[in-house]
Amino acid sequence: METRLAPFVRDTPEGREADAILRACVHCGFCNATCPTYQLLGDELDGPRGRIYLMKQVLEGEAVTAKTQLHLDRCLTCRSCETTCPSGVRYGRLVDIGRKIVDDRVGRTPGDAARRYALRKSLLSKPLFGAALAAGRVAKSLLPREIGDRIPALRHAGAWPSPRHARTVLIAEGCVQPALAPNIDAATARVLDRLGVSAIKAGGGGCCGALSYHLSEHDDARNIIRRNIDAWWPHVGRGVEAIVVTASGCGVMVKDYAHVMAHEPAYAEKARTIAGLARDPIEIVGAEWPKLAGQVKTATTTGKLAFHSPCTLQHGMQIRDQVEPVLRALGFELTLVADSHLCCGSAGTYAVLQPELASALKANKLKALEAGHPIEIATANIGCMTHLASGTRTPVRHWIEIMDERLAERAGG
Repeated sequence: METRLAPFVRDTPEGREADAILRACVHCGFCNATCPTYQLLGDELDGPRGRIYLMKQVLEGEAVTAKTQLHLDRCLTCRSCETTCPSGVRYGRLVDIGRKIVDDRVGRTPGDAARRYALRKSLLSKPLFGAALAAGRVAKSLLPREIGDRIPALRHAGAWPSPRHARTVLIAEGCVQPALAPNIDAATARVLDRLGVSAIKAGGGGCCGALSYHLSEHDDARNIIRRNIDAWWPHVGRGVEAIVVTASGCGVMVKDYAHVMAHEPAYAEKARTIAGLARDPIEIVGAEWPKLAGQVKTATTTGKLAFHSPCTLQHGMQIRDQVEPVLRALGFELTLVADSHLCCGSAGTYAVLQPELASALKANKLKALEAGHPIEIATANIGCMTHLASGTRTPVRHWIEIMDERLAERAGG
């Protein structure tokens, strides 16, 4: 695609990156076939090809309107289009650049700005979010159903194994997961302990920065990333072999730290190191599964399980067909899930900011997941887990929790 970027962006790092991405696009339209919002709305401007055209106009200096902003807001940033694209267009990075420029030029209505600010501050503050969640659990029966269904029951973490192995990894805490589902990280620590790897809790960290970054608050996101790097760096110096991020939505962001911090002289090299150490749990468990398989008694199929692969896992990190073989080896029959490449509608804050589209996507996803009548739904991201659970009575859990439970049963404790 031919481009002529406007002077305001042409010689900036963002402009040079956007120019390269735009030039890679041949406007073939294959991306629209796998775009969830295009399938729902049928509008060219609500598909990747149309949004790329809108961003090209913006970057070339044409007028920016609230309508442009709306079509970019409706994008889930699921990156399914990247998996489909035959030209390797890095759409996710382009839309982050485009949204930031559009938001700076168009602005937000007072109500929209206040809602986004409240979302960031409440979700990024562990004490505030924890207190709100506790209050919500107490008053759940009094709340409207659409709100009450989003509040999960209290879940206990269980024991965290004491460090006892020469091999160590760091488990990065997120912003909302410790309050919503503390057992995910603890279950990961127990599974890794069976592999001969001690998991260390990361103190001082928190949100990965994705929430702010995808809301066009890039400076805020970089401040968060600096804090995380400062908190994790001493552990890197002590030789941890990986930084395990149990929420795939956070994992894809941490793996992108090198890109986000590339022009920060004091942090660029550290960010590259952190990004290189970041691992989703399945990257360790899958590679070392034979060690665990030997601890498991012969498994017989004990029930059906549906696996929902989050977009951040299969499209963002390009990790596919790794969780499923492990679940089968544990004795589960995995059901066939139609359109497994499509987003469930969670997408970080999307379910709050675009509730109608998110609800439609959730309904479609749950129909596909429940078609095979599973006893449980497994996933790999806290956002997807909470979003899907709000629309079904079928239990929805992180696959590592199910694995931890099954290993304990099969191995006799």
